[in-house]
Amino acid sequence: MSDHHPELAGYEPGDGRPLRSKNVVRVMRVVVILGIIALVLPGIVTTLSVGSSTAAAACATWVDFETPDATGASARFEFFGPGGPGWQCYSVGAFGGDRLVASLGIIPSGARLPVPTIGS
Repeated sequence: MSDHHPELAGYEPGDGRPLRSKNVVRVMRVVVILGIIALVLPGIVTTLSVGSSTAAAACATWVDFETPDATGASARFEFFGPGGPGWQCYSVGAFGGDRLVASLGIIPSGARLPVPTIGS
């Protein structure tokens, strides 16, 4: 085997300048970044919207079960809440002010209420 490559015969490298100017590279970077944001942002907004509505519905169910005298329910996302990071459910308007009813977790699901046992 020789180091001679016939397909490269006559090839002379360029003058060392980049193929694209700095302005074209900058515009391409901006377009790529905006494209990535346009792909990711709708997913984030949808996830937050669905999580918020699910937490509100689950919280209303929990408050109706735990504190029937409350005038409302409030689901809040808290990083340092009493139940850890995630959605926290509070009863609103009951005697004694807002009270923690349930911790719904980071990704809320429907309310899983305890099933009363017969004879207790």
